[in-house]
Amino acid sequence: MTYVSPSSASLHPWVRSIEVSWIEGPSHPLVDRLRRELMNAFVRLGHRIREVPGDQTDVLLTAAPFLEPIGWREALLFTARRRYALPRTPTIVTVIAATPAEWESALAKAGDLLNDPMRRPDANVPFSGLAETAIAALVSQGRRGGPLLLLERVLQAQSKSIRILLLVGDQTIREAYVFDLVGAHPRLAVGSPSDADPGDGPFTLPPPVQTFADEAALAENIARRLATVVSTREITAHVVLNDPLPRSVWDRLDTPRAMKRAGREFGQRGFFTETITIEALVRVPAISDAIADQYSEGCYATWEPDVPGLVATVTGSARPVDKTALTDDELAVIVGVRPDQAGAVVRPVEGKRNDPPSSEAVELYGMDETLPTVLWRKEGRMIRVPVARSKLHGHRGIQAYDPRFVEYVPMDEAYFHYPVSCSTEAQAVGIMRAFARSAALSRPDDPRPIAFTIIPGHGVLIVEKWIEGKMPFQLIWEAMDRGTLVITPRVPQGPFRYVPGPDGRMIWPD
Repeated sequence: MTYVSPSSASLHPWVRSIEVSWIEGPSHPLVDRLRRELMNAFVRLGHRIREVPGDQTDVLLTAAPFLEPIGWREALLFTARRRYALPRTPTIVTVIAATPAEWESALAKAGDLLNDPMRRPDANVPFSGLAETAIAALVSQGRRGGPLLLLERVLQAQSKSIRILLLVGDQTIREAYVFDLVGAHPRLAVGSPSDADPGDGPFTLPPPVQTFADEAALAENIARRLATVVSTREITAHVVLNDPLPRSVWDRLDTPRAMKRAGREFGQRGFFTETITIEALVRVPAISDAIADQYSEGCYATWEPDVPGLVATVTGSARPVDKTALTDDELAVIVGVRPDQAGAVVRPVEGKRNDPPSSEAVELYGMDETLPTVLWRKEGRMIRVPVARSKLHGHRGIQAYDPRFVEYVPMDEAYFHYPVSCSTEAQAVGIMRAFARSAALSRPDDPRPIAFTIIPGHGVLIVEKWIEGKMPFQLIWEAMDRGTLVITPRVPQGPFRYVPGPDGRMIWPD
């Protein structure tokens, strides 16, 4: 579709005025064109431009060459604070430009890497500046999102930057991609819809999430996307109670065993993608000040009436967590949310490591506050529990679902036009608002036992209700087996819709 000014429904009301600085980098005609239009767009939208970054700077933009590695001493992610005496590291965005021929050649090389069955994980890396161990990580990412995601990880590693704007064109910008940590890759095109068609090449590009009339309209969209990202806050400041759960109580609970069983079941169905580590892609110094050295691929939690609280997987940002082979140390107990919503309230367990829960802890617990409770029989007792029993999040999409058994509850429209990052207050609020509208959850007698929402550019959150005779998450993995819920590695990158299929299921005809 051709870009028009967004409706009020597609704008987040909480986006604030931000401060932006552009740091000189390698010159390129496309980068220069975007810089001019982007700075004009920021000013037009009421944001501030600062020539030299300062204490209030939110975003630093710079440029890097296409498929050429830069040293970590040149990368703003590692040097911005020291170079400009900043109290914190702003959001770093690197702009990279390529001609269509260069982009198509790179995609072909990425496709060859994925399609070569004889390539070993220890073979030579076909992209410069990467670690010797990068092949396995790149192939894993490519299997998840195709050559495009594989190249996204290459560009991030080479430029030493997580957020990237990739521009493709000759004399003018033909399309742009917006890359982030979790692997988002929305394609924004300039020109008529026919100009934006991916064509019949040897690889398949995603359709544009939006097509813009000119570069100025594209730049305004990018400016709004960046302002959205930095206008929210992380909510991982969890509070740990001083009242630990006795180990004897923990050992009697059914839920930890059910969580371990669920991990194995979802692992057998390929739901969780592999955790990617920065070290596997590129050799750099510790970067904990700017970003965790790895990030987890999903999380899940289920309600334990005898605590009461959610038993959830721990964060994977500090060390690898294999969701398919959990131990007690990789489970956390969430019993509330801080009054300021800045994090969850965690109850430690005696004799356990007690790492913090996944970054989605606030939304996993908080969504119950807007939903009803139900009575559940356990060992002859009737216990009041939240209507949502178990919650499963992963960097996956839903290709199809049976509306007789599963309900899709979309997030507010703004999230499809201007996505937010994981572990942020904006994502938590968006998810809680979506499930608050769920008919299946708001009316406990609704026969549909499963509801889900899509987080654009990020993944899916699936929720199941309490059904007699079923263990936690069993409804979800059985729905996967029956085709009632069809999982795909592809995640919608922008506005999309489900349409009726010939067999009665709703399908995503991407």
